[in-house]
Amino acid sequence: MTLTELRYIVAVAQEKHFGRAAQRCHVSQPTLSIAIKKLEEELGLSLFDRSSNEVITTESGTRIVSQAQRVLEEVEVIRHLANEEQNQLEGTFKLGLIFTVAPYLLPKLIVALRDVAPKMPLILEENYTHALTESLKRAEVDAIIVAEPYSESGVETIPLYDEPFFVIVPKGHKFEELDAVSTADLAEENVLLLTEGNCMRDQILGSCSELAAKQRVAGLASTLQGSSLNTIRHMVASGLGISILPSTALTDNDHMLFSIVPFEMPVPSRRVLLAYRRNFVRPQALTAIKQAIMAAHLAGVSFIEPV
Repeated sequence: MTLTELRYIVAVAQEKHFGRAAQRCHVSQPTLSIAIKKLEEELGLSLFDRSSNEVITTESGTRIVSQAQRVLEEVEVIRHLANEEQNQLEGTFKLGLIFTVAPYLLPKLIVALRDVAPKMPLILEENYTHALTESLKRAEVDAIIVAEPYSESGVETIPLYDEPFFVIVPKGHKFEELDAVSTADLAEENVLLLTEGNCMRDQILGSCSELAAKQRVAGLASTLQGSSLNTIRHMVASGLGISILPSTALTDNDHMLFSIVPFEMPVPSRRVLLAYRRNFVRPQALTAIKQAIMAAHLAGVSFIEPV
């Protein structure tokens, strides 16, 4: 039994396909298949059911793959312990971010990180929360930036900041005359939301019960949707409807496109988190990421100081 064989079976279990697993491990499919067959013969059992189009892990295989994943994570710990004198702020850091944070945080984070950790370049991935979580658990990224609510087994979180939501309306809209908008007011309007699967959509509906009730009655087909916050901004500017943006997504030039109206108290908001594996071996790098974010001068947010 070798570490290479363990990597192969973990890859197959996650990809559910020998070809994709081989590509991920940068080997040919025959090489991977032969190695796994050799391991199965050594163990005296089948790890995978190959009888269908999709490779399915057997009951015994599931337990062994889970243990193999833990072994590979511990090997990574050993490697870092062996290089304990190495500066944790040197070398690449793989960071994942949700779509509604990345475009607004990254330009400022990159600049701030040059001062905090100049020898720690970032490898970046933008995706949905569920996909980033899978990448984190597979150790394909070192940490991810997501929003509450968020809870995953084996994953720890560091609160970064709270940011309020604002209502954006087309020029000439009646809300322009108001000092603040209530969440109940939104139920009477055409509200553009992000597509399903985006956590910010759920956060908005969770904060605006009247709007959520309208969505349940009207159904998804009648909902105005946009694939990104930038798309929604321009749809609002064109007069299609109103929407809700986090403070970091607003710019100094937005007043030329649309009007921005605050919410009445209590203001709907979201909390942004840095999530990492419980056994992650570069805690100083996590601290550096948080320090850089706090130095990034994000508009309208309330940074959360460490307890």
